[in-house]
Amino acid sequence: MGMDFRYKKLGYVALNVTDMEKSAKFYEAMVGLDPSGDGADGCKFFRCSNDHHNIILYPSRTGGLKRVGWEMEDDRNLDMAFGHFAEIGLKPHWIDAAESNALFQGRTFRMTEPNTGATFEYYATITQFVPNYSQKITKIARLGHVVLSVVNFDETLKFFTEQLNYRVSDYISGIIAFTRCFPNPYHHSLAIGKANENRLNHVNFMVTDIDDVGRGNVRARHMQVPIVYGPGRHPPSDSIFLYFLDPDETTIEFSFGMEEFPEHNARPPRMLAAGLETIDYWGGFPDPRFAAKGVIETVG
Repeated sequence: MGMDFRYKKLGYVALNVTDMEKSAKFYEAMVGLDPSGDGADGCKFFRCSNDHHNIILYPSRTGGLKRVGWEMEDDRNLDMAFGHFAEIGLKPHWIDAAESNALFQGRTFRMTEPNTGATFEYYATITQFVPNYSQKITKIARLGHVVLSVVNFDETLKFFTEQLNYRVSDYISGIIAFTRCFPNPYHHSLAIGKANENRLNHVNFMVTDIDDVGRGNVRARHMQVPIVYGPGRHPPSDSIFLYFLDPDETTIEFSFGMEEFPEHNARPPRMLAAGLETIDYWGGFPDPRFAAKGVIETVG
């Protein structure tokens, strides 16, 4: 079957939240997402694009990651991915039509990513909204990336690159690997960081203007939202960043600017030295609460 299936992008992230009202307000008024409906199971949909959703909030007793949704280029690539995952023993399963319809998606399958225990979901079509995403608070360009902290760093990275078709853009030696879902051009749609437990590290939104990072910084202070890192500038992707906490202390990032890679003849990944200056040109350092919380919901 082989690993030549093609991704379109990181489609959405589903988060577990303990106080739906508080979290819904945060993702609308602080992050700047548009609400796009409620699900029968108590979930709430939000978007920062024309897609029906880019974030889904689910009521839960514990905050953190419920699943990650990946959009494939088309149905043929969706089927190719399913076939490959089945072949290597990941036991992917199609969700029933009632559930995919409730998610406003076409055919959809899920599997458990074996290194992190996270549920990964794959689909090729999602309902599109007209009018456009409003950008009324933050001019978000797209859902940018998700970062997972993992115990078995080397094995996990090997698995993502050799079996799931992610390409490494840059490494910080033994600490983090920035990868892109091929052939998506952005420097990273998924990063894997070494940690003492598996957890969600953070979810990122890419903004269209450096002023969106500045305004987000001021807005967080007005709304008494904890800022846990930044503003600063990441050397690997060259982006300006701001990290802050949602009501469950899940870490969220705004970033402006990111290197894009061509599909063919892309530069090789750099091995960057470990150190705070490799993470922030401006010499900042994270608050201890940065990426400290983010339980990964495991199925079965």
